[in-house]
Order: sequence, then C-alpha cells, then structure tokens
Amino acid sequence: MELGNISQPAYGPGLEEPSSSMLGLVRMLHGFLRLVQPHGLPLELIADLAQTQGGAVTEEQKKELLRYELGFLVCVAIGLLFVVVVPLAGCCFCCCRCCGRCGGRASQKQGRRTRSRRRVLYGAVLLLSALLLAGDACAFVSNSRFSQSVSSTFPNVNSTVRDLRSYLLSIPQALGFVIDSSNVPLGNTNDSLQNIGTLLGGRIASSIRNSTDEALGSLQSLLRAMEMLASTFGTINSTRRRLEELQGAYDGQLGTMRARIESTLQRCGQPCSTVSPNSVAFGANYSTVPGVEQQLEALQDVLDSGIEGDLEVISVLEQAPRKVQEQSRDVVKRAQEQLGHIRQEIHSVQDQLPLQDMEERAGNLVNQTSAVLGDNQKTVTDLDGLRWIVCALLCCMVLLVVLCNTCGLLLGPLGHRESALPTQRSCLSNTGGNFFMAGVGFSFIFSWLLMLLVLLTFFLGGNIYMLVCDSWRSQQLFQLVDTPGLIPGFNLSEVLGDESGTVTFSQIYRQCQQDAALWQTLHLDQRVSLDELLNISQYTGEISAAFQKLNVTLTPISVLNESQREQLLNVCRDAQPPSFTHTLQQLDQGITVGSLQELAVELEQLVDNTGADVQVDLKAHAAELRKLDRELESSFSGPLKTLKENIQLVQSRADQLEALTNSTLDKASATQEFLQREMKNIIKNETWAFLEELLGFFETYITWAKSALRTDVARCKPIAQSLDNVEAIACDHILDSMNAFWFSLGWCTVFLLPSIILAVRLAKFYRHMDIDDDYRDEAVEIGPAFNLYKIPRPATRH
Repeated sequence: MELGNISQPAYGPGLEEPSSSMLGLVRMLHGFLRLVQPHGLPLELIADLAQTQGGAVTEEQKKELLRYELGFLVCVAIGLLFVVVVPLAGCCFCCCRCCGRCGGRASQKQGRRTRSRRRVLYGAVLLLSALLLAGDACAFVSNSRFSQSVSSTFPNVNSTVRDLRSYLLSIPQALGFVIDSSNVPLGNTNDSLQNIGTLLGGRIASSIRNSTDEALGSLQSLLRAMEMLASTFGTINSTRRRLEELQGAYDGQLGTMRARIESTLQRCGQPCSTVSPNSVAFGANYSTVPGVEQQLEALQDVLDSGIEGDLEVISVLEQAPRKVQEQSRDVVKRAQEQLGHIRQEIHSVQDQLPLQDMEERAGNLVNQTSAVLGDNQKTVTDLDGLRWIVCALLCCMVLLVVLCNTCGLLLGPLGHRESALPTQRSCLSNTGGNFFMAGVGFSFIFSWLLMLLVLLTFFLGGNIYMLVCDSWRSQQLFQLVDTPGLIPGFNLSEVLGDESGTVTFSQIYRQCQQDAALWQTLHLDQRVSLDELLNISQYTGEISAAFQKLNVTLTPISVLNESQREQLLNVCRDAQPPSFTHTLQQLDQGITVGSLQELAVELEQLVDNTGADVQVDLKAHAAELRKLDRELESSFSGPLKTLKENIQLVQSRADQLEALTNSTLDKASATQEFLQREMKNIIKNETWAFLEELLGFFETYITWAKSALRTDVARCKPIAQSLDNVEAIACDHILDSMNAFWFSLGWCTVFLLPSIILAVRLAKFYRHMDIDDDYRDEAVEIGPAFNLYKIPRPATRH
C-alpha cells in the first residue's frame, strides 16, 4: 500500500551580503565594541527590571546597570569632554593668535634642524591627511551601504514574509494530505470487501488445492502413464499390421524364387544335389503376434472419459468464490458501515489538531507585520534619503579639511625655496601655509559637531548591537527571551497555545535549525495524544466481530468418487499386455529360414561344375537372391526393431501402472480424509488471514500518519531561516552599516586633533613672515631695523 510522501514547499535563498562589503572595517568595529563592553548581558538585572514594570529601581540595580554600561559611559564622557573642550580650545587659540601668541607672531627662528623638522612635520601631516581621507572614504561607503541596506530591507523582509506565509499555508495542506491519504486504506478495504468472493474464496480454494496437490499430481502422473502406455499399444498394433502386409507382399515372391532355384538344381543333376532352396522362405509368421486392441480400448476409454476434468474437488473449488460472495453479504454490509464511521473519525481529527490554531494565529501576525511594513515603506525610504544627505554633508566637512591639508601639502613645497628668507617666501608657499590654517579653522568649527553625532550614534548603535546582535550570536538573548514574563504582554506559551509552559524559544530555534517538525519542537504529544486521536480500534473491533459471525460452508469434497476409483482399478487390470514370449523368440530369428546371402554363395560355387546353360541360371539366381535379401532387410528391419522395443517397453510400463494406480488411490483416500477433517479449520484460518489483511491496511496507515505528523508535517526550518534573515537584516545590514559610519567618522574626528597641532606647526614653515631673524647656522634675534645686517661668524683655518 503506497501512501506517498509529504511535499515541502520551495523557499527563497538566504540573504546575501550588501554589495559594498567592508569586512575589515566591520571586524575592527566589532573588536572596539567588545573592548568597550566586554561583559555579557546581565540577565538577572534585566529580569528584575522587567518585573518591576516601571516601578522604583533600587540603588543596587542602578549600580549594576551603570557597571554594565561603564564602557559606554566612559566613551560618552570623553566625547562630551571633546564636544566642550575643542570649541573652547578653538576660541582660545583664535584669541591667542590675535594677540600674537600660539604662533601668531609672524617670525620664525631658523636653525640647523629646520629642514629636518619641516620634513618630519610634512610627513606627519601627510600621514594624518591619508588617515583622514581613508576614514572619510569609509564613512562615505558606510553611508551608501546603510542606504542600500534600508532599500533592500523591504524586499528582504517581504521575501521572508512570503516564505513564512508559504510555510504556514503548507501546514493545512500537509495535514489535509495526511487525512486524505486515509482514502487509500479505506478504498483498499472497500475493494477487498466488494471482491471478497474472489479474494477470500480464492484464498480458500488455493489452500484446499495445496492440500490436494499431491493426490491430483499423482492422478495426473497416472493418466500420463496410461496415455504413454496406450501410445505404445497403438504402435505395436500398427507395426504388427505393417509386418503382416510386408509378409503377404514378399511371400509369393519368395515362393517363386524357391521354385525356380529348385528347377535349376534338378537340371544340374548330381553336382547340385548338396544345395537345397528350402531357406528361401519366411522364418516367422507375423500374423501370430498377439493383438492388443482390448488393452488399447480400455486405456482409451479412461483417457477419453475426462476423469481429470470431472473431479469433484475441481468443481467445488471453482464454486468457492461464488459461495463465499453469497454467504458474506451481511458481513460485508456491516463492515462497510464501519468503514464510513472510520472515515468520519479520521476526517474529524484535522479539526482537533493544535497545528491548525497555531497556523491561524501565526498567520495573522505575519499578515499584520506585512501590512505595517507596506504602510511605512515610503516614509522610511524618504527619511533615509534625508539622512543620506545629512551624513554626506558631514563627510564633506571632513573632506574639506583633507582638501585644505592636501592643497597645503602641494602648494607649500612647490613655492618653498631653501635660500629664501622667511620674509621673502613666495606667494605660492604662503598660500600653502594659509590652506593649512584654513584646515585648522574648519577642524575647530566642525569637529565638535562631528563628535556630537558620533557620540549619539555610538551610544545608540553600539548598545543595540551588543544587546541584540552580539547576545544573539552568543545565545544569551535566547536565555533572556526564555525568561517568563520578561517582555510585558508577550508570552510564548500563550502564542503557541502551550498550557504546560515547557516550550522555550532557544529550544524551538535549535530544533528548527535541524529542520524538525513542529510536533516535536512544540512537544505537542504532551497536549494531544496521537494514539488516542487516531484510535479506531472501536470500529476495527466491530469489523472483527462481524467476521466472527461469517460461516463459509462448501460442498463436501471427494477427490475420487467410487465410479472413478472402480474405473481406474479396471483399467489397471484390463491394460495388462498379453504374453509376447513366443513373439520375441520369433523376432530374435532371421527374416527368412536361412540366409539368402549364403545360398547365393553356394550357387555361385556350383558354376564351375555345371554346364554352360545351368551356369547362367545359377548366376542369375545368386544375383536375385542378393537383391531380394537387401530388399527384405530394408523393409523388415525397421518394423521388427520397433515392434521388439515397444513390446519390451509395454511390458515394463504395465508393471509400473499397477503400482502407480494403487499409490494414486491411496493418496486420494488420505487427502479426502484430511479435507473432511480439516476443511472448517482451513476456511477459518483463511478468513482470519483475510481479516488481518484488511486491518493491516489501517495499521499501516495509522503508523504512517503518526510518523508523518511527528517528523514530516510542518518542518520548521523556514522559521529558523526567517529569524536568521531578521537578524541578518538588523545586524549585518543595518546596524553594521550605521556603526561602521560612526566608527569611520569618529576615527576622522579623533585624528583631527593631531592634524590641528601639526598643521599649525607646519604652516609656519611656508607662510610669509614679517620678521626675518634667520641665520644659516646660528640665529640671533635682532630688531626689524637691522634686518639688512648680519653678524659675521669667526672661522678657523684648517
């Protein structure tokens, strides 16, 4: 009985990484966040806070919460300090510059290490500018990656929702398939009941035939032996007639030949007196061979009587299906009524399965989620467009500082000459220095704003990542969700309809990753017993009781009746062959009384002692004798050999016929006694075997249905895949992109501080100075009125 397999729906592929992946930056980001927050989720604290539900928080809870957020709070404090101090430092720097302090005085002291200092500062600013540019580029890419993630979120969520909807729709389809598969055993059982005559009657007839096979086989062997014996008798008759015909045909020829030879020998006289022609005659009279017409007739009467086809056992077995069909009508009717009850009972199971209710509740949740996403898609997309513009402007602020530094690094060296005094520096060199100072000014103006944005996004995105994404991957979030009453208004057991409360989210997730069925995952056996739900023993018991009342009776079976037994005994006696002893003795002699060849040789030997006229006759007689001998040998040898072989064969077969007949009659008697004694048991056993086959259809179906419900219906890997997709959308796509943006922007903001200091120091080497106090090797400060004079340095001769 083939019940088929439950088909599983096809689901979409898993989520792919965003097109602009930054694996190295994301790893650095995750490492930084774990450095800031090395501790796991404070499960007990969160559980306590959830239980308070807005009530007063104890001091101990506050301390524990602050201890958990210590890393973030330290970073926030540093960031706030940066936001406050950097603008103040910028204002003080500007005021000091205006007062001629902090490098505001337009003079530069020259010395031996001036060139080295300039080059070191140049390399440092170049390196910082490269780092700023790299950070800004990462921020640009992260900004675009975030927009891609937002734009792909809705298709990805819709794809996930479609997979969930397909999965939920597959549950009632699978349940319907399991229930509808009950039509297979019901149909097989109903067909078997309708054809009970052919099936049960055939089984009974087959079992009875097996008991009579030995006797019937012996009877068939006996009839084949009779047929072969009759064929042998027929061959003897036909061969005897052939020999008689040949003997009649050649008898006159032999007499004529004998008379002619005798006449020639008389004319020969004394020389031929020793030769006699008496051998030219038949040595046996074939008309004396005993006839077997009586035996052949007796055998033929039995063979033509059709004894094998007229056996009562065969007619009884042929009538068995019809009698079973007639005698089981009431039983079949009662059994078919129970089949109707079984059909109703199995179809009512679908309404009692808890999977139906869970599918409806989960389907409503999926539909609501899909509707909310559809309503807010345009709003979110528009807001993300504005966000992208704002973030791009922030990146442009950093890019403006990098461009100022780059222009300074390009123009400063191009316009700078080693021989030129600080007061005589070119306009190009002075412009490069001014670009450095412009970059410093932009850094003071924008750095606090950048740090403020970094601070807000860091605190928000970093905490969400550590609370959700990192704890999801470490399985701590599952322990949190498994805590009863942690999430207000949410109870997993109520959503799933689990009254025992033993189902946990982590357990469901792990088993769904292994593609387990919901029946196992949700422990539905604790709520609904499939053994009780699919219990049809009441109806199968009624079918068994109906078959107990079935009484199949067949006509008493007689393997051989008395007339048939008497007929076989008579033919065994009448088919005994006559005595062929004298016949076999005659057949052992030659065809003629003497050898014609020897007589021909004797006649040829007389030629030399006779006259010429007799010699011719003697030679002619010798030739005729040889020719006649060849003709007789050719005509008689075959029939004689056939007759002899068949006589011997019929004698041996006749002896076997009697023993075979007695054995057949004994086996027929034993079989008939066995059937008279065991017929009822045979019918009863075959009836119960037929009933077990009918009930086996239902046992096979019930076993298959239980296994299908427990292992194949509603395999929940799509649920785990959907959760993984949600985690990938939230963490790998959105949060990683947002965190990578503030990480890159914070990187740039931090490097702005050394860039400010080094750019100010480097700008003095390229800007135009108002006071020239430069000496090649030693510098001495003098007033501006004496800038055209130099104090000579003493030198020694070598």
